[in-house]
Amino acid sequence: MSWAEAELGGAQLGDQRLTKRLVKLVDTLSAAPTASIPAACRGWAETKAAYRLLDNDAVDWRDLLEPHWACSEQRMSAYERVLCIQDTTELDFTTHPGTAGLGRLNHDARQGLYLHPTLAVSPEGVALGVLDAWLWARAARGEVAVPESRRWIEGYERIGEQGDRLPGTRLVYVADREADIRDLIDTAARLGHPADYLVRAYHDRSLAGGERLWRSFEGALGRVRFELPAQPGRAARLITQEVFVQRVTLADRGHGEQPVTAILAREIDPPAGVKPIEWRLLTNEILTTLDEVVERIDWYRKRWLIEIFFRILKSGCRVEAQQLATLERLERGLAIYLIIAWRILLLVTLGREVPELDCEVLFTPEEWRAAWIVAYHQTPPETPPPLGEMVALVGRFGGHLGRKHDGPPGPKALWQGLQCVMHYVEALQAVGHFDDPGTRGERCG
Repeated sequence: MSWAEAELGGAQLGDQRLTKRLVKLVDTLSAAPTASIPAACRGWAETKAAYRLLDNDAVDWRDLLEPHWACSEQRMSAYERVLCIQDTTELDFTTHPGTAGLGRLNHDARQGLYLHPTLAVSPEGVALGVLDAWLWARAARGEVAVPESRRWIEGYERIGEQGDRLPGTRLVYVADREADIRDLIDTAARLGHPADYLVRAYHDRSLAGGERLWRSFEGALGRVRFELPAQPGRAARLITQEVFVQRVTLADRGHGEQPVTAILAREIDPPAGVKPIEWRLLTNEILTTLDEVVERIDWYRKRWLIEIFFRILKSGCRVEAQQLATLERLERGLAIYLIIAWRILLLVTLGREVPELDCEVLFTPEEWRAAWIVAYHQTPPETPPPLGEMVALVGRFGGHLGRKHDGPPGPKALWQGLQCVMHYVEALQAVGHFDDPGTRGERCG
């Protein structure tokens, strides 16, 4: 059973043939994520079937994600805490002016869509699934539109609903400065905090006593040290921050005063000429010890995974290059690529965090055996290799050198390596090498 069948075989699309078509399309596109749909499909018949699915008005894009949502909740149930990371990215289709239904982006000359997903991540950093997504085209100037800030509120409400279905798992809503909205804090309190929130603060809010939130900190709780990863134009460096925490009460803004915990983490002794790293975080949780506060800072730092997810979606799956003619087709296509991008991110995170797992958690017997044959020019072992070794092989096919100082393969090496592995599988199948390939047990993920 392929990973796509395990993940999406339960889709309820009104016709079992549509479900089979969905599974086939996801298998096909995940084998060549950077290719266009016609290039990924094998011939005109398969291409036409793909476009029929994307053009089927009876299938809502949420229907395509529904089985993935169910599998994501199943994976989440294995953890006591799950981080639900939200953020927004723009999808630029300016080069496809004939696409109907798009909206303006940051100015009228650019057109496209906005995407606001929720990514479920374990506290250790394993990507568990995409839980929710807002997809919208911005209205033309002068037209009435739903306030875009609603995405943060409704995102929290959906997480709260999922929390009710997972009584053994506490969900934590994690978001950047855009989510520092008083309505969010009030909504969480009104609902009884079905999920915790951890939001990077943007505003210096008024407290019940009249003073300002970020001007009243005294006495550091302690210090935290971590390595800030490199980014384009920024070298990696070791960060030392002083950590402050206090429980405060926000002033009444129409829904009563609201108690929150404020965390301030401020870098000390940054390099000359470098802006110090400072984080201001708000949470509903009551925190008193340094370990508790540092843990929440670590959770917030997991936000970088959604940036990696967006990179995979745009560069690895090249969703902005898709020419699907209408907004509705794009929405269905994006739903499929959200699942494919998640699987690539899962390879990245699971391979790093639990490399000792059996590789058949994520790879079919054909895939790991084909990779083994090509990499080592020898018969594969009876026992599947560990996941970390398989991820390293895939990364090597994608150009990762695997030197001691290189670290684990990144998403680019993995999405390129996965394409190579699928080509190897096809070649070996063509010569009858996998006459009895075996199957994996049914499972999600």
